[in-house]
Amino acid sequence: MSPTACAAVSAHPSESPLRERRTRRLGCRTRRPGRRTQRPERRTQRPGGRSRDGVEWIGGEGAKSGRQWVGLAHSLGRVTVEARAVAPVSRGSRGRGTVLILISSVCFGTSGPIGKPAMLAGLSPEQVAAARIGLAAVVLLAGVALFRPALLRVRKAELPALVGYGLLAVAAVQLTYFISAQRLPVGIAILLEFTSPVLIALWTRFVRRIRLPRAMWLGIALAMAGLALVAQVWAGLALDPVGFFAGLGGSVCSAAYFLIGEHTAATRDPLGMVTWGMVVGAIVVCAVAPPWTIPASLLGAPASLGPWHPPVWALLVTLTVLSTVLAYAFGMTALRYLPAAVASVIGLLEPVVTIVTGWVLLGESLSWVQLAGALVLLGGATVVQIVHSRRGDQVHPGVGQESPASAP
Repeated sequence: MSPTACAAVSAHPSESPLRERRTRRLGCRTRRPGRRTQRPERRTQRPGGRSRDGVEWIGGEGAKSGRQWVGLAHSLGRVTVEARAVAPVSRGSRGRGTVLILISSVCFGTSGPIGKPAMLAGLSPEQVAAARIGLAAVVLLAGVALFRPALLRVRKAELPALVGYGLLAVAAVQLTYFISAQRLPVGIAILLEFTSPVLIALWTRFVRRIRLPRAMWLGIALAMAGLALVAQVWAGLALDPVGFFAGLGGSVCSAAYFLIGEHTAATRDPLGMVTWGMVVGAIVVCAVAPPWTIPASLLGAPASLGPWHPPVWALLVTLTVLSTVLAYAFGMTALRYLPAAVASVIGLLEPVVTIVTGWVLLGESLSWVQLAGALVLLGGATVVQIVHSRRGDQVHPGVGQESPASAP
């Protein structure tokens, strides 16, 4: 019954029993003289997502008072309420997330130019990936166990996500990227990986069955056209086919990186997630190529990195600390402050860093056609991500929505 009709019945001056029974039958409350109208008890938010009267709120601690109701069901006289709370994001938090994702992109962008000289010195892509992930797992596990051991606790329900994160976002991403970088210029290898926003858009359309706007389809078309220019398909795919398809495989794994990363970052600390992801990835990659089988003479051999000639072991240590531990930690922490759709757009700085450092340190330059294709590809990926974020399909990661971005 509408509030207007209820007020019309109870405001009548007559206090006859018949009218009172009728009012009660219609579900309205009569206001008797000398008696104050009883107000409903105010629900207060408590940590853990429960109010004082036991109602569970989706969103938990830090939810806004103005909640968006998404369901209201009556069952056996009890009202079950589900609410979705959009966590507020301040300007300071956005600025902090932007700085973190920029640092992460620069750190990730150096992985190819640092790792390729080690492969040119005699290491295989599998050995470089195993050394990188294995050393990173040891550093992270020791540091977290010493300073924040509580982050290593894992609930049974979290195991599938952590194992999937370690397999796809760590082990598979590193293997496919280094295989591609060994056979292709590092700039092209990273560009192939950055087709992941297109895969995410297609996932959104055909798996989640969300209709995409025309602008997003335009971005997909631009990205595919740019990819064709980079690969020079008119010349019969001038790129090495193994490196080309390894790069595309890295694109799939890169999409899984942020899909799994953002979903899990909403429920556990990113540092603990990265640590266990590195441990799982290290177990898998070290089983394929044990790093302890690398000859000591090869570790001490000089590598060519621009004007410098550091030993191979120094490159592996730099690759571990700068391009792995710091890159993953900054990237996962940034997802606590930024939606991944926004983070992925800012993360498009990464291939630019890779192309520039590859040109300066390795002497790898792209043709004018490939550079034009790189701009078109990155432009299309940017359109896809911007349109995706403006549609409002995303909410802040703290609520638990999923969204992708790319990272090697």
